[in-house]
Amino acid sequence: MSQTYNVYCDESCHLENDHQKAMVLGAIWLPKEKVREVSTRIREIKEKHDLNRHFEIKWTKVSPAKINFYSDIIDYFFDDDDLHFRCLVVPDKSILEHDKHDQTHDEWYYKMYFTLLKVVFKPSDHYRIYIDIKDTLGGEKVSKLEDVLCSHMYDFDHKIIERVQLIHSHESEVMQIADLLIGAMSHLHRDQEESSAKQQLISRMKERSKYSLKRDTLLKEDKFNILIWRPNE
Repeated sequence: MSQTYNVYCDESCHLENDHQKAMVLGAIWLPKEKVREVSTRIREIKEKHDLNRHFEIKWTKVSPAKINFYSDIIDYFFDDDDLHFRCLVVPDKSILEHDKHDQTHDEWYYKMYFTLLKVVFKPSDHYRIYIDIKDTLGGEKVSKLEDVLCSHMYDFDHKIIERVQLIHSHESEVMQIADLLIGAMSHLHRDQEESSAKQQLISRMKERSKYSLKRDTLLKEDKFNILIWRPNE
């Protein structure tokens, strides 16, 4: 029996000339019918920590004052069997040679998105992909991304990928968890150490995932899946 999944995607330091070394693309996915239940539970965790239920979870907001709250969010992600995460890390964008491969940065970016998501997709299921709105990713780019994904999947009738849609992160608790996990992976791979609270949260992720977060996981890892991508791949 086929299943419909919601997939929430976000990114960090993806621009070609943003003077940031590492890039991270990431996605959280879960069965569509579980979204309301998960969202409700996340709001309950916010209220437990005396936060407004509309408080937006963001990596940039991690602080010593909120470390217990963010630790609870990390634990909730690992404890809920319906939530799955995969990220693609490009450790050093400066060594990319787009000219050598006859491609633009944008074309490479779409390829990376497919590389990220192809492990998530099963041809027997259906997927609704939601992408956090960024100034650099408008409707035209989303349409192009949808075309690339469907083309690579031979899904010309959009039976597997039903839609690719922009949303604001404040509209989705699940998207906010994606922001948190991707932000942590980006922070780690850019070797930033200025925040003890963020380092503490990364340590919690290492403990719960049982991974160093610096190396690939097995391709079939279903909870916290990591690909460290390099140009020869």
